[in-house]
Amino acid sequence: MAEEYRHYIGGKWEPSSSGKTFESRNPANHDEVMGSFPLGTAEDVENAVAAARETFPEWMLTPVPKRGDYLLRAGLLLEERKEEYANLMTREMGKTLKETRADIQEGIDFLFYMAGEGRRFFGHTMPAELPDKFSMTVRHPIGVVGLITPWNFPIAIPLWKIAAAIVSGCTSVFKPSQDTPLLATLLVQIFEEVGLPPGVLNLIHGKGREVGVALVEHPDVRAISFTGSLEVGRQIAERCGAQMKRCSMELGSKNVLIVMPDADLDLAVEASAWGAFATSGQRCTATSRLVVLAEVRKPFTDQLVSRVESMRVGNGLDPEVELAPVINERQKAKILEYIGIGRDEGAVVLTGGEELKGPEYDRGNFIAPTVFDEMTPNMRIAQEEIFGPVTGIIRAMDIDEAIEHANSTGYGLSASIYTRDITNVFKAIQRLEFGVVYANAPTIGAEVQLPFGGMKNTGNGHREAGPQSLDEFTEWKAVSIDFSGRVQKAQGID
Repeated sequence: MAEEYRHYIGGKWEPSSSGKTFESRNPANHDEVMGSFPLGTAEDVENAVAAARETFPEWMLTPVPKRGDYLLRAGLLLEERKEEYANLMTREMGKTLKETRADIQEGIDFLFYMAGEGRRFFGHTMPAELPDKFSMTVRHPIGVVGLITPWNFPIAIPLWKIAAAIVSGCTSVFKPSQDTPLLATLLVQIFEEVGLPPGVLNLIHGKGREVGVALVEHPDVRAISFTGSLEVGRQIAERCGAQMKRCSMELGSKNVLIVMPDADLDLAVEASAWGAFATSGQRCTATSRLVVLAEVRKPFTDQLVSRVESMRVGNGLDPEVELAPVINERQKAKILEYIGIGRDEGAVVLTGGEELKGPEYDRGNFIAPTVFDEMTPNMRIAQEEIFGPVTGIIRAMDIDEAIEHANSTGYGLSASIYTRDITNVFKAIQRLEFGVVYANAPTIGAEVQLPFGGMKNTGNGHREAGPQSLDEFTEWKAVSIDFSGRVQKAQGID
């Protein structure tokens, strides 16, 4: 019988007020149940927000270095359990062990990084225009925040939000994906073990249309941090806008890797295969478009197809596997539908393009890595986020056309260019409409000290990771101290 887990509200593990539960199952083996979890309600959200609201005044006054110390201790504990949790993540989310280890390592790195911000948390000083007057800025925590996270990085992405909220002095209600509730529970347990005060971090499981909506609509939740689809992000932004509530959005993407004639083709091919098919393409930074200059298109394509056909697909616990299952049946059906759309649009499948069948695959959600050729920028498969093991090659004649094709979608998260020409590199840096730009590196592989986020429909201007992540959860306060002993009037008024 599957182990039963609960919400975490005000420092206590509580069942759902509805009494209903749901199961989390292994996407590589539907017979394996990872656990039973409470199906949350608006009442559960109300209780969690109340706990966060009650704790906030005291937590806000907790010295920032002390807040950071909880993050340091949580990072050390997560480091001890890295291998155990990586195994569980592979079984709950599906991706390979090497990738789940990396997911957890990114979370560890960010906890350590944000713990350091507890000793920095910088404001600014600036000159005043009047004598005997001092001016500065300080950060002020925004209040109770709602954190809504996806399933593809079930440790790293929640920690981008949780760690920044904690060090900022906010209290939070964390709503993870229904597809990875076990990892979310284990993460919250770590914070409980290191002594984080009750109410600072609360956990509610459940459906987005119930728990997520209740969190967004709650008048005492001052900000929402959301990572997910563009469609849902727009709905959240509309509701937050109507309430004058801050929201930070990390939404869809359609990332691109440009291959110039002078590129090291071996590196470009490996980067393209890794960028497109790591995590079975279920990354917001996955390389879903390859813009290849005409004169190297054939050798690049031949090498890429050979490399992709050598990739082994299977259970992520197998160290020889490079592509693991996609997350669930619904996502599998969506990916296969897009492959059909690509064929109907006139793109040519060079390899893959089908669901995998056989004893190794029949109890899971497996799709062969798929490469399209003859993809054009206006096709749906070149414009819409597929979020699966699918990429396609677009032809370009020169650097200007390559950048034009790269910028031709409504998204702008991650872009890469492979070239030895420094002029091409700086043209790409200057003209690519993407929040993350790489030269001679894959589109995947964000580092925690750098701001992460995109342009256009990929987000709404906020950034996660790096010191900029604090802007999600703090307000800037301008402070002036006048020690002149008289009333001084600004702007030259006598």
